[in-house]
Amino acid sequence: MPVDPKADHKNGMLGEAEVPYYRPIGQEIEIFEHAYKNKLPILLKGPTGCGKTRFVEFMASKLGLPMTSVSCHEETSAVDLLGRFLIQGSETVWQDGPLTRSVRSGGILYIDEIAEARPDTIVSIHPLTDHRREIFIDRKNENLKAPDSFVLVASYNPGYQRGWKELKPSTRQRFISVQFDYPDKDTEAEILSRETGISSSVSSKLVKLAEKIRNLTELGLLESCSTRLLVDAAKLISTGLPSRLSCEVAIVQPLSDDPDTIRSLKDLVSLMI
Repeated sequence: MPVDPKADHKNGMLGEAEVPYYRPIGQEIEIFEHAYKNKLPILLKGPTGCGKTRFVEFMASKLGLPMTSVSCHEETSAVDLLGRFLIQGSETVWQDGPLTRSVRSGGILYIDEIAEARPDTIVSIHPLTDHRREIFIDRKNENLKAPDSFVLVASYNPGYQRGWKELKPSTRQRFISVQFDYPDKDTEAEILSRETGISSSVSSKLVKLAEKIRNLTELGLLESCSTRLLVDAAKLISTGLPSRLSCEVAIVQPLSDDPDTIRSLKDLVSLMI
């Protein structure tokens, strides 16, 4: 059953808005709650735009925990996560990184696209993922223990895009893992209507378009049509932008820069929308 989006909002890090809407598609909420009780780190696996980040935001609100997000890339270093000394006037001042701040505050640390980070960066968080639940800040000679309320959540997209990076077994096996994917067509249509207010007939057409694009393997898309892109198109439609134009700017253009691929996708939109 869908979770009530009007539940009390307790997560100060997300502002004063109501709890983010999230439509569960399996037992991911129950799994997260049990992982939290048992102080186990969580790895969310699945394609871009299928709801992993929204799920973590929802759980932060549901559990009443502050949430810190870090988006990794190939230059992300341990210093970026842990912190560094900065020169302020005539003084040298230590500044905590997002990982250190999150451990101190005892909330949810969400590391997005963890596989994109440098290997030495990933290794630096290993002590947080086992019974130690601690990090050592060598520049301060400080050993920092995570409080019971701290939760480490990471995500990555195994095998969904060309050139994807795999997590080493020594890292992957430190987490419990939850598999995400795009919702079934009825659930995805429900999400679009709930998020944007568009009619069920329009949301169904958008979902059918997405299904068709996801099956067009011959186009060689680096990423497929995500639920996130459908929500963007639905938002534009809901405020009066023509449906085909909404699909072009929110779905077709973000998916490719290749003129032939764009032409094929636009033809598909014209046929189905």
